[in-house]
Amino acid sequence: MQNRKTISTLANTEDGLVSIGGWVETLRDQKRIQFIIIRDESGSVQVTYPRPAEEDALADVVSSLSHGSFVEITGNLKHDERVKLGGIEILLQDLKVVSLSNPDSPIAEDTTIDKRLDWRFIDLRRPELNLMMRVQTEIERVWREVWLENDFIEIHSPKLMASPSESHAELFKMEYFETHAYLAQSPQFYKQMAMSAGLGKVFEIGPVFRADPSFTSRHATEFISVDMEMSWIDSHEDVMAFQEQLLVRAITAVKEKFGSEIERLYGLEVKIPSTPFPRIPLAEAHKIVEARGYKVPRMDGDLDPEGERQIHQHVMETYGHEFVFLTDYPKNIRPFYHMRHEHDESLTKSYDLIWKGTEITTGAQREHRIEVLEKQVLDKGLELEGLNFYLDFFRYGAPAHGGFGMGLTRVVMLLLNLPNIREASFLFRGPNRLQP
Repeated sequence: MQNRKTISTLANTEDGLVSIGGWVETLRDQKRIQFIIIRDESGSVQVTYPRPAEEDALADVVSSLSHGSFVEITGNLKHDERVKLGGIEILLQDLKVVSLSNPDSPIAEDTTIDKRLDWRFIDLRRPELNLMMRVQTEIERVWREVWLENDFIEIHSPKLMASPSESHAELFKMEYFETHAYLAQSPQFYKQMAMSAGLGKVFEIGPVFRADPSFTSRHATEFISVDMEMSWIDSHEDVMAFQEQLLVRAITAVKEKFGSEIERLYGLEVKIPSTPFPRIPLAEAHKIVEARGYKVPRMDGDLDPEGERQIHQHVMETYGHEFVFLTDYPKNIRPFYHMRHEHDESLTKSYDLIWKGTEITTGAQREHRIEVLEKQVLDKGLELEGLNFYLDFFRYGAPAHGGFGMGLTRVVMLLLNLPNIREASFLFRGPNRLQP
């Protein structure tokens, strides 16, 4: 349909002949008049057809429509405040059935998430999930805009690796001709290679893979990672400040473009965070959480999910803020390439970003001095030989640099208050899901 109008544009279209295409959402087949609610990728509209007194072929076609059938409709657009759905309707003149749907839908509003994921192409027709995908697109658009404004270069790192990207844990190993390969857990090493290559500042939005058998609301075996790395930093504070800018710009854009739709479909108001975000050293966070009556199982380790929720409540009560940077992680729970503090070798120049009680980011200043890096590799009980390809990046001159990795689906999930990342994914991959 070359002259097809999307439904969202009809409100600003003058009365007259229009053509639309979409799915049958509702059919009310009454004796004297027929009402069809048609939905396309942009919204829904009411189509009305007064049933003639005598037999009528068009009325019979309308009566035969099943929920989910895809149709093309031509009719007269009419603005009428009495019409509940958007104050407009289309008076039907012609209808073509492009594809008739099976009459019994395999899913309904009360269907479980697992079954809805089996039929994701139907599930995604729901207006709130359509909006979710548009929100995700806007977030990525704005992030790219900010990066390009700041002279970042986009990279596409390989997802097949000859050796593990960070550790031997949570790896998918696969046959690769006469040898084997690993699916990339992270573009971390390649981001740092770009710093030694003189690219200065880079970003990537792409898939990563974790062989993690977790069945939580925030874990997946394949997800989209948002990564950036920047040279010429003084500390991890520079990375944190840039991430604040990315998040504030994206959330502001989403609120401006979709705020009213999000409020209508999700019942929540998008809140634009103030800067700077609160910052709390991890050791202090443990004390705060314990004072609130919860003791994290490992006091020398990271916060567990309940600890993250408790620190979020503290930050909301103290600062009225949804975000908090947890900083100064101990070296024993951070990778070997995180730079350590000059005044305390036991702590790293790293952070996690917590939003609404869930971790969305790990970031740090990286160690760029080869002699220090080699020492930290050995301190972790790793072998230099197995990391030579990575260590070579720093044997020929490397600038001070740092960056972060952030989960896109977690950002979307938390922004829209979705119950889990299965809802925030186009197609979810987990330990027991490889289809559709």
